[in-house]
Amino acid sequence: MRKYDLVCFDMDGTLTRLRSSWCWIHQCFYVDNGPAYQAFIDGEIDEPEFMRRDIALWLGKKPDLTVDEIAVLFRDMPLIGGIQETIACLSANGIRSVIVSGGIDRAAAMIAREFGFDGYVADELCSNPDGTLTGEGRMNVDLQDKGINVRRYIDEFGTTRERTVSIGNSYTDIGMFRESGLSIAFNPTDQMTQDAADHTVFSDNIADVLDYILIDDRPEDDGPNERGMRPRMRRRLGSLDREPGTGSCNSELYRGLDCSQIGRMPRDS
Repeated sequence: MRKYDLVCFDMDGTLTRLRSSWCWIHQCFYVDNGPAYQAFIDGEIDEPEFMRRDIALWLGKKPDLTVDEIAVLFRDMPLIGGIQETIACLSANGIRSVIVSGGIDRAAAMIAREFGFDGYVADELCSNPDGTLTGEGRMNVDLQDKGINVRRYIDEFGTTRERTVSIGNSYTDIGMFRESGLSIAFNPTDQMTQDAADHTVFSDNIADVLDYILIDDRPEDDGPNERGMRPRMRRRLGSLDREPGTGSCNSELYRGLDCSQIGRMPRDS
């Protein structure tokens, strides 16, 4: 019998190989949001104003930028390895998977649809009827308390805090940890996050978190090996990875859109 019903994943820095989906767009346009980031950290501006200043940098490069063009830029955003395997394993065990992120919703939507997540919530880029950006963002995830979104998913899927897992990499994910029966710091960026989690995993493959989530169905007498470690609790499903070696999300959702005039697309080396 499974122990957990729901796993909530942070996106930026957990499912992606970079700090932020916002920063990925900054890289594509060769802009620097350092001043806005520092102002946010220092408490001089709030999150909506932080989003507004980030979007203004992009519009300064391309005033008629659309949300669909932003979506195209995410197509080559570098992702962590093992996402397909992880979601397939969780699904096969009857466990729901969702994304809770302060990143951009178009990135979360593409990852969710590509790999089969059961839901996602992230910040939204507001657009005009013709798809062009208004310059405003809608905050759907409060970085001061991402646990709010975890609680909403717990209610939506009819489970409990004790049967929920949260996985994240930074201090903004601690709010998720507090609302979960099991918390995993995945490649944590700071000691605070590591200390707040039940377990810490340093890996280039998100599937390594499965060892803490899936119940070991081996006989009870199958104890630790000579190194004091128990055998793996899971079977790897490596053949399910869509793009071996690339870590990119090449969803059909946004193929066919021309991004040649949007900005140069740096690729994961």
